[in-house]
Amino acid sequence: MLVIMSGAPGVGKSAIADELGRRLRAPVISVDLIEAAIVRSGIAKSFETGLAAYNVGAALAESHLRLGLSVIADAANYLEVGRDIWRSAATKTRATLEAIEVVCTDEAIHRRRLDERHRGLEPLVEPTWTDVLRWRAEFEPWTQERLVLDSVRPVGINVEHALSFLGVRSHTVVGLEGSGE
Repeated sequence: MLVIMSGAPGVGKSAIADELGRRLRAPVISVDLIEAAIVRSGIAKSFETGLAAYNVGAALAESHLRLGLSVIADAANYLEVGRDIWRSAATKTRATLEAIEVVCTDEAIHRRRLDERHRGLEPLVEPTWTDVLRWRAEFEPWTQERLVLDSVRPVGINVEHALSFLGVRSHTVVGLEGSGE
């Protein structure tokens, strides 16, 4: 199974993706980590470096899927071009594709998360609230079924909802205790 995460910067999708990966014992492929490595290699950040990061992530996902592992793709996935890259990886490997969109319905919490965030992705700069507003304006609506999670709820509760959506029973996964925000 290939699970693609989606959501604006700072909504909490990486926290949910990481916990979901722990519970499923599935690799989490972070497009941000890949793009940061590309930029650290001396290639200027651009739309193309972001696209390259998606393509590298999808290649890694295909490799893991061919080994019989489920994979969590942690990326904004706000444009169809990015989603199509993951869809292609799932099709090539005959994997089931599931989508989870993460939102944060409390603007104050979302802003606080952005302000306090430091992921160590230098030389990439952490997104600002202005970036989130731009992202919202550019967001392309989903055309497939997806689970929408509100990150105002604790991570553990959201992961339980995700596992249910994915058809995974909690007792079949590792680490049943939930984590907080």
